[in-house]
Amino acid sequence: MIRILLIRHGATDLLGRVLYGRMPGIHLNSEGLRQAEQLAAVLNSRYNIARIVSSPLDRAIQTAQPIAEIRNLAIEIDEGITEIDSGSWMGKAFEELNGLPEWKRYNRYRSTNRAPGGESIMQVQERAWKAVDRLVQCHPPPEEPTLAVVTHGDVVRGLLLLLLGMPIDHIHRLEVAPASVSEILLGLHAPVVRKMNEFFY
Repeated sequence: MIRILLIRHGATDLLGRVLYGRMPGIHLNSEGLRQAEQLAAVLNSRYNIARIVSSPLDRAIQTAQPIAEIRNLAIEIDEGITEIDSGSWMGKAFEELNGLPEWKRYNRYRSTNRAPGGESIMQVQERAWKAVDRLVQCHPPPEEPTLAVVTHGDVVRGLLLLLLGMPIDHIHRLEVAPASVSEILLGLHAPVVRKMNEFFY
């Protein structure tokens, strides 16, 4: 059995205001840094984390850093768990997007819509699951490690939908808060989602 901790990055100044997606230079704000420190302390008290893997984006790496430091681990970067590509919508304020009919369709029917020039949630599911599976293949039985995977909200939601067998269009039924943890167990008869959206602030 392998335990995967799916961790969303902490808060940023643009959170809830701008669809910043893969924009470079987006860092955790003071609240996000505090969340990351609290998260690291709690995870260290609960789990013996053997590896930490992060999205290449700055805010994810910053969230991973306190966990890595407290466990004396190197942060491994995996493009497979990077943020969803939001295409030409990247950098636009939600206030602007909310007036677009195509934005409303996108959020109501994620299974058949994507951002213009962007990526579908099914593509996100596929690449993120491949990244997780690569981690699993590195730890054959009888190894039973705990691995921390620091990523983004839609990546966590996409993986949880896949493991729970839920339709893509139900993506907004899953809350994934900043600096939250969702725990999954792999290598059993079937994947087990043990916890979802646990946070410590």
